[in-house]
Amino acid sequence: MMESLAAVAAAASTTLVAAMATDAWGAARSGLVQLFRRDEEPEQGALITLLESEAALVARAGDPEAARRQLAPAWQLRLAQFLQAHPEVADELRELTRRLQEELPAQQRQWVQHVEARDHGQAFGAQGGNVIIHQEGGPGRGDRPA
Repeated sequence: MMESLAAVAAAASTTLVAAMATDAWGAARSGLVQLFRRDEEPEQGALITLLESEAALVARAGDPEAARRQLAPAWQLRLAQFLQAHPEVADELRELTRRLQEELPAQQRQWVQHVEARDHGQAFGAQGGNVIIHQEGGPGRGDRPA
């Protein structure tokens, strides 16, 4: 999958699970169902059931943030696969993600992480963990000759 589609899926998944069990959930659920309208009707019913079930898990969890962290990778995979099948909806998913991020309560806005690199740059991010990067210097790495 193209790297930019993977980034769209990652941002959308964290935003989606951040919206679960908040006032932004209705907009998140409706937006995602609308986005998935390209799939068969029976699959939309399964999607709605899954969304409601997982939002209920977050709402009932003793630690909603931990529940969100556990759900995010599965949604990232689902959205990445959907974008792979329907790359034409990437801009629509980006816009949905942007709108939802604005609707999230302050606590969930802090939970959403957006990491983006441009022009051959590198960006590293982690939620609930560490990022440790070891790179060797050398030609083309920006190091000055010794």
